[in-house]
Amino acid sequence: MRTGRGTLSVAAGLVLVALATVGYVLPPAFDPPPLKVDPTFQSIPAQPAAELRPVVAVDPVRREEISVAAEGQRLYGTLRVPLTPGRHPAMVFVSGSGNGSRTEFTPQAEFLAKAGVVTIAFDKRTVGYDFRHRDFSLLADDALRMVEYLRTRPEVDPDRVGLWGVSEGGWVVPIAAGKSPDVGFVILVSSPNVSPLRQVAWALNEQLLRLRAPIGARDLLTRAMGGVGFDFLRYDALPALSRIKQPVLAFYGTMDPSIPFVESTQALVTGMRRAGNDDYTIRFMARGDHAMRVNGGDFTAGYLETMGNWIIGLPGTARPAVHMAGTTPVQRFEASDVPAAPWYAGGTMLGLTICLAAVGYVAGPVAAMVVRLRGRTREPAEINAVLWPPIRRRLRRMAWTALGLLASVVAFITLLVLFSVNQAGAWPAVLAGWLVVRALAVLMLIQEVTAVAAFLSALREGMRPGRWQHVAVAGVLGGTGLLLVAAAYYGLFSFPW
Repeated sequence: MRTGRGTLSVAAGLVLVALATVGYVLPPAFDPPPLKVDPTFQSIPAQPAAELRPVVAVDPVRREEISVAAEGQRLYGTLRVPLTPGRHPAMVFVSGSGNGSRTEFTPQAEFLAKAGVVTIAFDKRTVGYDFRHRDFSLLADDALRMVEYLRTRPEVDPDRVGLWGVSEGGWVVPIAAGKSPDVGFVILVSSPNVSPLRQVAWALNEQLLRLRAPIGARDLLTRAMGGVGFDFLRYDALPALSRIKQPVLAFYGTMDPSIPFVESTQALVTGMRRAGNDDYTIRFMARGDHAMRVNGGDFTAGYLETMGNWIIGLPGTARPAVHMAGTTPVQRFEASDVPAAPWYAGGTMLGLTICLAAVGYVAGPVAAMVVRLRGRTREPAEINAVLWPPIRRRLRRMAWTALGLLASVVAFITLLVLFSVNQAGAWPAVLAGWLVVRALAVLMLIQEVTAVAAFLSALREGMRPGRWQHVAVAGVLGGTGLLLVAAAYYGLFSFPW
C-alpha cells in the first residue's frame, strides 16, 4: 500500500514546522538593538584648519631592505629615510588582520618619508599567527623590535619614534605602547577597541543590511560564529588602552562598514581617561572607509595632511584644541556580543555531525553496490528486485542533495565575504544565493520524508531487506536526519526567510 501525496504533504509540513521551531527555541539569539544617541556625537566641530594645511612631501628618500630578529623568525621590511639633514621623527606601520604585506603601506610610507618622517613597513610574522591563533602580545613585541631598531638609526630622533596601527593593529599597538616608554606616539586607524567578536558581529550585521540580505542569513552566520572557539575573539581591549601614556591620534571613517566607530571612540576615550592621558586627538574623516579611502580609491580628504602635520609638529600637536572633530559619525546599531553556542551546537559537535553524515553517505552507496553485485538476498528475490531499486534511487538523490546543500552554504558564505568588500549591485546575487540554500534544505527535508514513507510502504508490501540494505537505508536516512537537525539549528527552516 503506497502512502498518498496528501499524507506525505502533511507529514513534511509537520516536520518543517518542528524544524523551524528549533531555530527559534535554541540559543544563541543575536538581535543587536539600535544604538542610543550620544549627545557628544551630535555636536562635533569641524576639523581645525591648521591640521589640514598642505604638507610639502618632496624630499628625496633612501630605501633600504631590513631584517630584524624576532621570536621564532626574522621580520623583513622596508625602511624609508629622508635625505634631508638632521634627526627625523620615525614611525612603524602595524598591519591589520591577514598576511600583512608591507606593500599595502607603500603610498602612506612614501608620502611621510618625502615629508620628513622615517618609516618602516614590514611583513607580518608567519610563525605563531594564523586564522585560529592570534597572540596580540606577540605581534606587539614584533612592533617594539622595529621601534628599537629605529632608535639605533642616526637619522632618527629617538624621542619621536611612534607606532601606527590599522584595524587589528588597533589591538596590537596599545599593548606595545603600554609595554615600552620607547614608543613616543601612537596613531590608530579604524581601531575597533571592542572585542574582535563584537567587531565582527557588528560588521556582519551592518554589511548584511547594506546588502539587503534576508534576516535568516544573519542568523546562519552569527550562530556559526557562536560555535567558534577562538580565544582571541573575546579579547578585551580596554586594559591596554588604559595604559597608554603617549600622545594618540585616532582616525575613523564615517563610511566604514567594518567597525562600530562610535562605540570604538567611546572605548578609546574611556581608556584615555583611565590612563589620565589628555593628549589624544580623534578625527572623523568624511566618506572614509576602513582603510581611510573613498570607496577603495584615493585617501579621504585631509587624512594624509592631518597625519603628517601631527607627527612633524610633535610634541606641540600632542594636546589638541578639541579632542573630537570632523564629520558627524552615525552608527545605527550597537556592537553586541554573539552568545557562545551550547555544547550541542559547538564547532566540535558540528564537525562530528558532518563526519557522521559523511560516514552514512559513504556506507549507503557502498552497501547498495554490494546488494547489486550480490544480486540476491535470503528473502524472496522477486519482491526485493521490484521494491529495492526505487528506494536506492531515492537514497542516491538524497546524498547528492545533502552534498549540494553543504557546498551551497560554503559558497554562500564566500559570496557574502566577497560582496562585503564590493557591495555595488550585490543584493540580487545574495538573495538568489540564499534562496538556493533554503530550497536545497527544503528539498532535502522532502526527500527524507518521502524516502522514509517509501521504505515503510515497501516493508508493508513484503520486502525483506538484507543486512546491506539495512546499512544503506540507515546510513543515508540517518546522515540526512543529522544534517536536517543541524540545518534547523542554523535557521535554514525558520521564518521569515
